[in-house]
Amino acid sequence: MLMNTHEARLDALRKELKARGLDGFVIPISDEHMSEYVGAYAQRLEWLTGFGGSAGTAVVLTNAGRSPAAAMFVDGRYTLQVRDQVDGRLYAYESVPATSVPAWLAEHAPKGARIGYDAWLHGSKWAQAVEATLAAKGGALIAVEGNPIDAVWQDQPAPSAAPAVVHPDTFTGEASEAKRAAISEWLAAKNLDATVITALDSIAWLLNIRGADVDRTPVALSYVIARQDGTADLFIAGEKVTDEVRRHLGNAVNVRERAAFTQGLRELAGKRVAVDPERAVSAIFEELRAAGATLVEERDPTVLPKAVKNPVEQAGHRAAQGRDAAAVTRFLHWLAVEAPKGEVTELSAAAKLQDLRAVDPSLRDLSFDTISGAGPNGASPHYRVSEETSLTLEPNSVYLVDSGGQYLDGTTDITRTVWVGPDAPFAEVKDRFTRVLKGHIALALAVFPKGTAGSQLDVLARHALWQVGLDYAHGTGHGVGSFLAVHEGPQRIAKSSGGQAGTDQPLLPGMFLSNEPGYYKTGEYGIRIENLILVEKREIAGSDGEYYGFETLTHVPIERRLVDTSLLSPAEIAWWNDYHARVLEIVAPQLEGPDSAAALDWLRAQCEPL
Repeated sequence: MLMNTHEARLDALRKELKARGLDGFVIPISDEHMSEYVGAYAQRLEWLTGFGGSAGTAVVLTNAGRSPAAAMFVDGRYTLQVRDQVDGRLYAYESVPATSVPAWLAEHAPKGARIGYDAWLHGSKWAQAVEATLAAKGGALIAVEGNPIDAVWQDQPAPSAAPAVVHPDTFTGEASEAKRAAISEWLAAKNLDATVITALDSIAWLLNIRGADVDRTPVALSYVIARQDGTADLFIAGEKVTDEVRRHLGNAVNVRERAAFTQGLRELAGKRVAVDPERAVSAIFEELRAAGATLVEERDPTVLPKAVKNPVEQAGHRAAQGRDAAAVTRFLHWLAVEAPKGEVTELSAAAKLQDLRAVDPSLRDLSFDTISGAGPNGASPHYRVSEETSLTLEPNSVYLVDSGGQYLDGTTDITRTVWVGPDAPFAEVKDRFTRVLKGHIALALAVFPKGTAGSQLDVLARHALWQVGLDYAHGTGHGVGSFLAVHEGPQRIAKSSGGQAGTDQPLLPGMFLSNEPGYYKTGEYGIRIENLILVEKREIAGSDGEYYGFETLTHVPIERRLVDTSLLSPAEIAWWNDYHARVLEIVAPQLEGPDSAAALDWLRAQCEPL
């Protein structure tokens, strides 16, 4: 029997592991910076298994005769996708957080097993947990020299050579010198000599540079060591640094080759060094310990100031959202005309939406691969369309599209669920959509005291679904960057169970988040309504403290044909009407002109009060 591609790759990996004396190997979706989205060179898990999601891990045991001999670990967002993309004959499907890599190894790894891992792709706490698990069985976790997948991946792409670029203060609102000075003060206050900054978006924010090394995220592959005296070392491939970038960085930033980073860590011998255990890989901890540095675990000091957007970033984001709203509105009008004909596919719809965004000269990329899900494909929250999976948008069905753009002045992310006519929607679909809408409105209208975390607000978005025994398996809201990562911490709106990072972070004025409750019926349809929101202060007469609420930033019509108004309260109807009045105010002026007359008429009809 001939092996398929992924079976052959798995076989090649097992042979490589055996040659190295390993009984297994762990493969995450990660790079040396613990990034959510990674460059093509780091897509090892997808190459090996076929899984194209943004979060997941595989464990491969070398003994193919064991059962199971390999496993794929994903969370609830990818339950359906992993079964579509990963061969169940080769990998057992495991659900996180119900299980974990350490728990699986405790049960399935042979006694005395030597399990390999790439210390440049895993966090130190993860390594410690697996190490303890294997030690209890007489085994060991082995840091490999050179990733074994790289040894068998014959056509592995090279890391991107795209140049870094300066992101002007007119967009950032604060000079890099001021940001570095704040880091210096932070280090002095904590009696620290230096901090190692490894997250790519943190480096981009701190130095006011951007890049094109990772699809959908405008960052440059690099590391930074920032010191208490205000100086910093930037480790980046030399060919990526232009004269303009060097002038921008100035004399206080020493540009060194990325390959010299390990040497840079060793130079911190005898120093007190802050390292973020959530963002720095295990190898960095080991190098610093070996050098004799004193490690102090602290959150990356850029994370919170990056999340709290200044007035310039807020203004830029509103401007980007306004232009993006016009592009998405044009798309929804086009969809309303073309989709009922039964010829629009998931791929052609995504391409049309990208073309409409690309009219804006400030667009640099999409902010993630468009989730274009017709009918049953929409039931997979992070579905990724391909030539093999693309469905036609059938008349009288549900279509979900989650998309966004990377504009110089802001990062957008919006989901709309639409009914493809011509007949009226089914009662069940309207009920589910309206309950999702009620959750969306409840969160949009929330008022809460200073110190409130996202986990304390999550129930607002789920309440209407819970009342009829329904729920969704993803968070309700994630942070969003400023021409940076579309998923940005530390803020998050989600259930607090499962150790999810960010759910205990108090929400602060200036933070961008998404508001995206949903509902998914396996094999039939998916529903999600997503706008971006901004935490802002609320002035309340007679209040006993500081209170916050949300400004809605996204202004695109919501599918009115799917609304069951009998389920909405007067306050919810008022929110709908106010929201769509604002949509009309922002988008209509951008649709002036004879070529937009039909789209403008459609928009006005969508924005009529309920």
